[in-house]
Amino acid sequence: MGKTKIIVDSTSDIPVDWLKKYDIDVVPLHIVWPDGESEPDNVRSESELNEFYKKLENIEAIPTTSQPSVLQFKEAYERVINEGYDSILVLTISTKMSGTFNSASLAASEFDIPIEVVDTKMASAIISNMARYARELLERGMDVKEVARKVREERENDRFHAIFYVSDFNFLVKGGRVNRVTGFVGNLLKIKVGIFINDEGEMIPFDKARGFRKAYDMILSKMEEEGIKIGQKIGIIGVHCNAKSNIDEMLKLIKERYDVEYFEYTNTGKVISTHVGLGMAGFGVEVLK
Repeated sequence: MGKTKIIVDSTSDIPVDWLKKYDIDVVPLHIVWPDGESEPDNVRSESELNEFYKKLENIEAIPTTSQPSVLQFKEAYERVINEGYDSILVLTISTKMSGTFNSASLAASEFDIPIEVVDTKMASAIISNMARYARELLERGMDVKEVARKVREERENDRFHAIFYVSDFNFLVKGGRVNRVTGFVGNLLKIKVGIFINDEGEMIPFDKARGFRKAYDMILSKMEEEGIKIGQKIGIIGVHCNAKSNIDEMLKLIKERYDVEYFEYTNTGKVISTHVGLGMAGFGVEVLK
């Protein structure tokens, strides 16, 4: 049986130890600061991310972000092939949020080995949940084409959910990733705006809450509304932008209601942090059959 490498882009906010555990590589997007300076979204250590968060907190104009180039993906594929892999599965951020899928697909067309590129219609840590599931399928003996089909199918069947809140809704509005919705002006003191990613791969505000306890209840209610039944077996990644204590508090509540088979923490990387702002906290949830 051949070897398959899984590649994600940096918006997957993948837990660092999962890179080795599930044999995953990352292709970075880029941050472009208002002064024109560009840097790759490839810092994963908590201390360096904390420095980035401080910079983000104090800057007047929000940085922009750019997708990886076709050349970046070609170089990633070549590196993987040189390491002895004979097929590649690529999981990218939703095409509604980035052109990353197009870059990955154009690069794939130049290679003879099987390269399957999947538009996850997701963003942030839930892509990591999807990569974990894909590795599980590969280890069961499925080929890369079957795995890509199964991941798409399970995305449509609501196996995967991205639910979180932001503490400063203006980041998402200014970054152009959500439209300003009447009733969702979230820049008032202590207002948390709940966001989920819908079936089309768009970030949609669904509710707002004042204070942390109500924000936690908002997230739990949305999990049920999305069909994640109380008592169900789930796997979750808690993702946050400088708000780990809020993940801890929500995790306690989730564990009271659900059978949590696996849990990991992760920080938002540079690109996701730029769009969601400091204080974001939430979960990538995989419903386990």
